[in-house]
Amino acid sequence: MSSHIITPGPYRATKLWNEVTRLFRAGMPLKKHRQNFRVYACCFTASSAVDWLHEMLRCNSNFGPDVTRQQTVQLLKKFLKNHVIEDVKGRWGTEDLEDNNILYRFPSTSPLKPIPCLAPATSTIRRRPSLRDKEGFFKFKSVKKHDKESLENVDPALQASHGGQSHLANEQKLQRRELTAEDEQEIWRDITLTHLQRILGVVSLNEVLDPCCINPQNIIHNMTKVNKHGVVALDDKTNDLPHWVLSAMKSLANWPKYDSEQPSYPGFERDVFKTVSDYFHSLPLPLLTFELYELFINVLGVLQPQCERVAIEALQLCTLLLPPASRRKLQLLMRMVSRISQNVDMPRLHPAISTRTLMVHTFSGCILSSAEECDLDELLATRLVSFLMDHQQSIFSVPEYLLSAISDHIQHLRTVQVPVDAVPKPESGEDVCIPVPMYTFCHQISGAEFEEQKLTSSQKAMEELLEILLTDQNISEKDRRKKLKQFQKQYPDIYKRRFASSARENKTDSKPKIKPPLLTIRKSKAFSIRS
Repeated sequence: MSSHIITPGPYRATKLWNEVTRLFRAGMPLKKHRQNFRVYACCFTASSAVDWLHEMLRCNSNFGPDVTRQQTVQLLKKFLKNHVIEDVKGRWGTEDLEDNNILYRFPSTSPLKPIPCLAPATSTIRRRPSLRDKEGFFKFKSVKKHDKESLENVDPALQASHGGQSHLANEQKLQRRELTAEDEQEIWRDITLTHLQRILGVVSLNEVLDPCCINPQNIIHNMTKVNKHGVVALDDKTNDLPHWVLSAMKSLANWPKYDSEQPSYPGFERDVFKTVSDYFHSLPLPLLTFELYELFINVLGVLQPQCERVAIEALQLCTLLLPPASRRKLQLLMRMVSRISQNVDMPRLHPAISTRTLMVHTFSGCILSSAEECDLDELLATRLVSFLMDHQQSIFSVPEYLLSAISDHIQHLRTVQVPVDAVPKPESGEDVCIPVPMYTFCHQISGAEFEEQKLTSSQKAMEELLEILLTDQNISEKDRRKKLKQFQKQYPDIYKRRFASSARENKTDSKPKIKPPLLTIRKSKAFSIRS
């Protein structure tokens, strides 16, 4: 039975539940079974259901290969509780299901959960006023139409000399304010959410996130206050991990290179691991927070092999929205579990399952969970934590492209919104505002005029090149003749026109030349012996 990827959008967890239910009902083999001297048709055993559903979840791109058999049993218990299945006697509503040979069947009623209708965003989410909505912030001084037309194609120097005095009085009346700290925070928030919306490919983030719950100070802190190891630093140390937890995490991450003062006995590493896991499970809230649950559930829609880079970038932005204390704890936890799962010297921490599987399933519940109980919480958290563990170094790095985009935008607005006291004031004491640059515009020409100008300009340039070849004293005569021959071959009309005019000038200005007389041979005197 084919499946399809549940794309990001509202109520994704409900859609995933319906997708798994549909696949299970359509693909689970039904047989005739005998139990207690009775024959039951169209049913299945719990063990066969676990086998089939486990294989289906592992091959499904919405969940991945990290799904365990025990998680599959837990999902079947949810199915029994929600009347997706029932026993052969028609009983359901409890989670009394084990991996055994008890017989179950599908009910005749539809088990799919209804998807709520999405209410209009304007009635459920109060939109914060954006920086661009504030009146007058980006408003330039008005220029009348005839002023624009008169300034077209005018030298800027002339504009400054002739028009500067006329506009000075009007510019003095304008008041511009500086960029406030609140404005900068909204810029950080808006640009980050805009990039996130583009990556997820949703029409609006209001479907998966309440923008009012986003604190821009968290984004600024997570991007700017990072130590040399790439981990966010906290201003309030009371929210940091306790010292004994950090010590235990370092011991496991650097095993077997631990402090020699620590006790060493068989099973010591298991006790340390239990200490760390007990602390994280004792936290009152999940590390990814209840408010961002729906957002991270939708990021799972892009965790596909062909979209790995996109998923990493999406999680980069999503983790920036976390409170700094939660982001720091999550980052240190992911570093620890990643090192433990890759450490071949680490003894087995569980006798039955692998170290990687243990890491994923131990901490998935304290990382992602919803405020209201969700039937797929454990499966979805497993998929997300597995990806976080494999790509923790890239996900928790500060995205430089986003930092540059925000910094450039703020710098641009600062140059546009010049502080009033940054410019000299007139004698009257009135504030002076930096004038807005005046732009010049070109008149539109026809296509024929454009072609004529193009031909004229190009021919003029070739004529200038020919004159350079004729008059340049740095070119040897041999190279000059060679280049002139090439020019004559490529541009014969220009070459002919140039030398034709020279020939006419020489013809009109020339005078008849007088041939020089033949050389006269003077007779030498005869040599005489007498003389």
